Amino acid sequence: MKFLRLLLLLFVIQTQAQQGGMWIPSLLKGMNEDEMKSLGMKITAEQIYSINKSSIKDGVPQFDSKCTAEVISDKGLILTNHHCGYDAIQNHSTVEHDYLTDGYWAYKMEDELLNKGMIVSFVVRIEDVTTKVLDGTASLTEAEKQKKIQENIATLNKTLPKEAWQDNVIKTFYYGNQYLRFVTETFKDIRLVGAPPSSIGKFADVTDNWVWPRHTGDFSLFRIYADKDNRPAEYSPDNVPYKSKYFFPISIKGLKENDFTMVMGYPGTTQEYLPSFAIEQIVNNIDPTKIELRDVTLKAQDGFMRKDKAIKIQYAAKNQTIANAWKKWQGEIKGLKKSNAIGAKQKFEKEFQEKVIKTGKQAEYGTLISDFEKNYAEIRDYALAKAFYDETVLKNGEILSVGSKLYQLEQLYQTKGEQAFNDRRTTLVNGWGDFYAEFNPAVDQKVFEQLIDIYSKKYPKQFLPSSFENVNAQNLASEVFTKSKLVSFDKVKELLTGDAKTVLEQLNNDKGFQISKEIIDAYLKNVAPKYDEINLKITATQRTYMKAILELFPKGRIFPDANSTLRVTYGKIKGYKPNDAVIYEPFSYLDGVIEKYIPGDYEFDAPKKLIDLYNAKDYGVYGVKGRMPLDFIATNHTTGGNSGSPALDANGNLIGLNFDRVWEGTMSDLYYSPDICRNIMVDIRYVLFIIDKYAEAKNLINELKIITSTNKK
Repeated sequence: MKFLRLLLLLFVIQTQAQQGGMWIPSLLKGMNEDEMKSLGMKITAEQIYSINKSSIKDGVPQFDSKCTAEVISDKGLILTNHHCGYDAIQNHSTVEHDYLTDGYWAYKMEDELLNKGMIVSFVVRIEDVTTKVLDGTASLTEAEKQKKIQENIATLNKTLPKEAWQDNVIKTFYYGNQYLRFVTETFKDIRLVGAPPSSIGKFADVTDNWVWPRHTGDFSLFRIYADKDNRPAEYSPDNVPYKSKYFFPISIKGLKENDFTMVMGYPGTTQEYLPSFAIEQIVNNIDPTKIELRDVTLKAQDGFMRKDKAIKIQYAAKNQTIANAWKKWQGEIKGLKKSNAIGAKQKFEKEFQEKVIKTGKQAEYGTLISDFEKNYAEIRDYALAKAFYDETVLKNGEILSVGSKLYQLEQLYQTKGEQAFNDRRTTLVNGWGDFYAEFNPAVDQKVFEQLIDIYSKKYPKQFLPSSFENVNAQNLASEVFTKSKLVSFDKVKELLTGDAKTVLEQLNNDKGFQISKEIIDAYLKNVAPKYDEINLKITATQRTYMKAILELFPKGRIFPDANSTLRVTYGKIKGYKPNDAVIYEPFSYLDGVIEKYIPGDYEFDAPKKLIDLYNAKDYGVYGVKGRMPLDFIATNHTTGGNSGSPALDANGNLIGLNFDRVWEGTMSDLYYSPDICRNIMVDIRYVLFIIDKYAEAKNLINELKIITSTNKK
């Protein structure tokens, strides 16, 4: 009987361990560590996170505030995704030296390229500061409470002890029911070391994005430099390669289905505990609107990028960013419908209500579900208008985004006077050089025309400015881009020349600014105040709902939503069944690149040398039985920000790096299903094959600690 109970316990643990989760590394001991070991992990929680000695977390920095990287040598060499380093690669590229197309490799350290503004941040330690943050907030209104919390956080960031070169970062967890402090170290001298050509690093970029099987070698290499004391420093020729507390051994021993995997990194945002009413709006209103607006933007940009190489370089990173979310949202809708996420949420809400009654908590929690229903019904049109505004003005329309910044400049003058105006003007002018270097008015005119056409027809009518009713978008676009000075850097500087009153008069006579101002004024007057009012109610209800879930389901696997802080997720290498009669294997190979290869194609071209290596089966020690492993999938729960995260085996060795999720599984930001949620990783053997056999960068291979089946290099 005892043995039977043990088997049952292990079965429950193994089943639960596939249910997702993004766990705080300092809190792994106990349930998480037991789960991980039941799945095959052979290291301890202390080896993953320790403040007393070197541990895995010391080799996993946040990369450039948006991705994750891993340290892979004792000379500060870091590995991340190609798409994470894409801006840097683009910035170093010209038509004459096109590193996007040809790749870049530094065969000696003096050839490594500095990246202005790039940062890499490590977590030193994590501490709970909930009591300190919530001090003095108990009897306040919701708005007052949020203000007091921000004041407390600002004070704590300044006063909590740390070294002079470190920072305090306090983040909220469980919707404000917990606050953790992260002590971090941020390095500012980061240099590009290597990147494969985009035909490897972005192979089948748009078509295959968010899908499986993948054949993308999504990696790039950078190096962290520090001062002579191994501390963060601004760029200096005297800086030296950083010696981290930990760097990853790399295993090329091989992978098989059901092997344990762990991913560590900085997932950006998830909303796993939203009620069914929120999911319904996302599926039926918000996501479809954002998809439509990005769809026309992408088609307009793509039409120019395919015809003009200079425009392709200008718009490469922007187009990639827009396309990434565009396709993700499509998969999100598909996955939410396929998994019946709304029904699952409704089922849990029923169980929640029953638990509230059973525990006698009606007074505290009894109206939460009905409050959600009321507030989400009330916010529906305002949320839709916000989605339109964000995608039209802030995300996709470039001249409109310039107009929004100039609108803020005008508001600043009216509220804070001429000195504040002058300071902001200087900041804008200094920053817009880079913006306009990647701006083409012909491209943006077509985007503007498409966005305004949809905005005028589908924006909630009660909020639409009257002049946009029955507007001819093509004529308006032609007028704006013919008459406005917002279309070039020199003309914008001319527009911003003079004292504040002169500048504001010139702005208000500019057609591009006038259109931007009309859209923004209407949004700020008719939408934003009411949206913020209702959203504040939803935020308060969500916090109480989260508190109730933690209280009423004390044994549940309740992980905090992602918030760009260091997390651990774990699972197994595993295929999946996306549709009837379709089963996906968990591994892809270089064979797939050759099968998809279309010479000269925008997405499916491949370098001649790669094809030659394939034909010769010249894979070195990285191939397996005449095949070259490329990508693989597993049940690790990841999201944006996990790009570049190390994929680790049972012993904590590096076996790959995370770069994507399967299309149906992108809904894991809102609802994780073990049946269809899979993360996609590039096999470390393919990374090494490209560095070694394709780039012949032996200098980099020689830095690494490589574990084979029989020995360590």
